[in-house]
Amino acid sequence: MWPSASWSAQLCAGLALALSLTIGDGRRDYKDQERMNSDISLWIDERQVRMFSGISMQVFAIQNGNIQPYILDPNFSHKLPIIPSEVGYVNFTWRSKKRYYYNFDTLTSFDLKVLKSPILSIKTQGRVPKTPKEFSIFLPCMGNVSGVATFEIGLILKNGRGIPLKGTPLRLNLKKECAQRGVYLERTGPDPECDKKCANQGWCNSEKICQCPDGYMGQHCRTALCYPQCMNGGNCTAPGVCSCPPGYQGRHCEGGNLIDLQQQLPRDLFYVPYSE
Repeated sequence: MWPSASWSAQLCAGLALALSLTIGDGRRDYKDQERMNSDISLWIDERQVRMFSGISMQVFAIQNGNIQPYILDPNFSHKLPIIPSEVGYVNFTWRSKKRYYYNFDTLTSFDLKVLKSPILSIKTQGRVPKTPKEFSIFLPCMGNVSGVATFEIGLILKNGRGIPLKGTPLRLNLKKECAQRGVYLERTGPDPECDKKCANQGWCNSEKICQCPDGYMGQHCRTALCYPQCMNGGNCTAPGVCSCPPGYQGRHCEGGNLIDLQQQLPRDLFYVPYSE
C-alpha cells in the first residue's frame, strides 16, 4: 500500500520499464544468457514487489553486470514513492558467480529526529555471494515523531582485480514516512465506519487509508510482517511468527524435522540388519 495514487502510478511506470528491460534480456540466445548470468545481479524479489505494489514481477537494479538505466537517471529517486510508515525494511536479493566485493559506504538519515540511520542485516563490507542470498535494509523510525525523512544508501562494487563496476558507486536518496506511536497520523476526526475495514487495530487517516500498527501492512492491515521471511513455504501468521509446513520447524521454518523426513523416505534407508 502506497500513500497516494500518483506515487503508485510513478512506481508502476518504473516497474513497467524494468519489465521491458527484463524482456529484452530474455531475447538473447541460451549460451549468451548463461554467460551473462555469471555476472553480478541485484534485485527486489517478486514477493516483495507484489506486497508493495500488487504487481508480480522482479525489479532489477543490477542485471548481469549492468546497472539498469533508470537507476542511473538523476531523477530516479524523485520518482519513487514514499516508503509508508508500516513498512520497516526493504529486502534485496543478489548473487554473482564472478568475484565481486561490496562496500555499503553510506547509510545515512538526513533527519535523525524522525528516522535513525538505516541498518543492514549483513556486514557493511564483504563478498557478493555466489548463489542468490537475501539481505535487508532496516529503516528504524524514532517512534516519538511523525513525519517524512530522507535517507541515503551508497554502494560500491569492485571485481576481484579491484576495478569498480561501471556506474558505481550507487547513490540512492529515498524517503520514509514515520508515524508517532499512539498518535493518529493525518487524522482529522474519528471515522468508525472506515476504521472497521482496518484489521489488527489499524485506523483510517483523513484520506480514508488504513494506517497500520507495527508488524502489519497492506490495504487493510491484514498482512503480518516476519523478518527474516518464513522459509521453506512457511506462512507469516502474526508479526514475527511463522507457521511451518510439515517437515519443517524453527522460528523461521529453517530446520527440517527428522521424524517427518524419515516418514517421507523409504523405510529400507533406515533398516539396520541385526547381527550377533
